[in-house]
Amino acid sequence: MNAVAKHPEEQVYSSPKPKPLLEVSGVTLQYKTRDLLVTATRDVSFEVYPADRFVLLGPSGCGKSSLLKGVAGFLEPVAGFMRLNGEMITGAGPDRMMVFQDFDQLMPWKTVLENVMFPILVSRRFPRAAARERALASIAKVKLSKFADAYPHMLSGGMKQRVAIARAMAMEPAILLMDEPFAALDALTRRQMQDELLQLWDEIRFTVLFVTHSIEEAIVVGSRILVLTPHPGEVKAELNSHQFDHTHLGGSDFVALAQKINTMLFAEGHNG
Repeated sequence: MNAVAKHPEEQVYSSPKPKPLLEVSGVTLQYKTRDLLVTATRDVSFEVYPADRFVLLGPSGCGKSSLLKGVAGFLEPVAGFMRLNGEMITGAGPDRMMVFQDFDQLMPWKTVLENVMFPILVSRRFPRAAARERALASIAKVKLSKFADAYPHMLSGGMKQRVAIARAMAMEPAILLMDEPFAALDALTRRQMQDELLQLWDEIRFTVLFVTHSIEEAIVVGSRILVLTPHPGEVKAELNSHQFDHTHLGGSDFVALAQKINTMLFAEGHNG
């Protein structure tokens, strides 16, 4: 018998629960600066399921990007654990691909096609001919086939981000990690990129772990949202947002959820 949610945004699963793809359990992350040992997150737990669009949302300094680096294998927890497909995360791997905010994440001396092919070739998962076919197919999915032989300096910011997404998706990772990938774009391009990401998800149903500090973006992009407290980041709430996209902007349910999240963050002295 299915459980019934008191509120539609509360996370509820039928029993038995599906097997999570990513498990983050009691994770505390720390990193060193020149003078300090900084605790980025404290006792954070969540689960990401196949085809989830899982968003980490919170104010600057709450440990969102640190959690992403932990999942990527670049930052080891001092407490708790992270597992992907049942295996402990102990380092970086091709089953996790990252898309950053920076427009300069592409190699300027390589064409779009060469940039997308590069991680495929380095991983040696496919022969060169198969790598080229896979890269061209991924470039087509982000609608950049006409620019396969162009260099990054010839592209707009939004196009560069589409190449970065194509490069990550061509590897067919178990999970796509996105660290505020649209934050540096102008408002119109950012909205277009959000829509294109959702359209791509409709086609492929990939799993994504997405970091943002924008409440609106979290609701539009995410199917589930983990709200984090200010530094050090702890779990404030986990909410459903799978029912929303840009067509719901301004609607009563969308506004209510945005206000609910804003209140959570504002109550901690921050305006998300």
